Amino acid sequence: MNKIAEAFNNKKAFIPFITCGDPDLETTKKIIKELAENGADLIELGIPFSDPTAEGPVIMEANIRALANKITTDDVFKMVSEVSPKVDIPLVFMTYANVVYSYGIERFFKRCNETGICGIILPDVPFEEKAEFEDLASEYEVEFVSMIAPTSEDRIDIIAENAKGFIYIVSSLGVTGTRSEFTNNLKDLVERVKSKTDIPCAVGFGISTPEQAAEMANISDGAIVGSAIVKVIAEHGTDAPKHVGRFVKSMKEAYYVS
Repeated sequence: MNKIAEAFNNKKAFIPFITCGDPDLETTKKIIKELAENGADLIELGIPFSDPTAEGPVIMEANIRALANKITTDDVFKMVSEVSPKVDIPLVFMTYANVVYSYGIERFFKRCNETGICGIILPDVPFEEKAEFEDLASEYEVEFVSMIAPTSEDRIDIIAENAKGFIYIVSSLGVTGTRSEFTNNLKDLVERVKSKTDIPCAVGFGISTPEQAAEMANISDGAIVGSAIVKVIAEHGTDAPKHVGRFVKSMKEAYYVS
């Protein structure tokens, strides 16, 4: 069983997202350990980028703070190489095509393999253009995670049938950020995806409360939480790790409340 599959093995996965280097890389390392110790089953790591088109203001500002610290992709790889041996759960990058292009696609996935990154999510790469990245990712044992949105429509089946790792189901239209309501037919979307593949699927975009996380995990194989965690980091800065740990623990515990 591959490492991403283990995150979903006989359980509902809790998947937090953080931006590396916000407020600094030493704090990021501490946050990753807190996430792993408080119920995270897989962690999405954002590489700072100047134009993160899928992100709302909260994560956009985290990128700005990290870039102000002059955090580079090499810095992120070095940080991951230091922390990955200390956590038992899979680490996955969520970043943008330009970050991978500018680093060099093969060089990027080779470094992923060397540092312990086992998957990648590229929100700005459409299904039809993924081969350029996925072929080299596969060569270096990095799983290319597909995204399916309510607007994927007639492409849903083919994306699901070709998916690897897990499927990131986008809960609603627009960019990341906290929401009070989600797409009405989300349960139908998840059921359609699951009818086409055995690959696990998790719902993300806008989940900000323990109740919402539990609701999304109930209809899928897991919940992805980003902006709500990044808000905690923005509020507490270098003191954030313990606060993030408590917040994530409350999210994961909600999974098991009937």
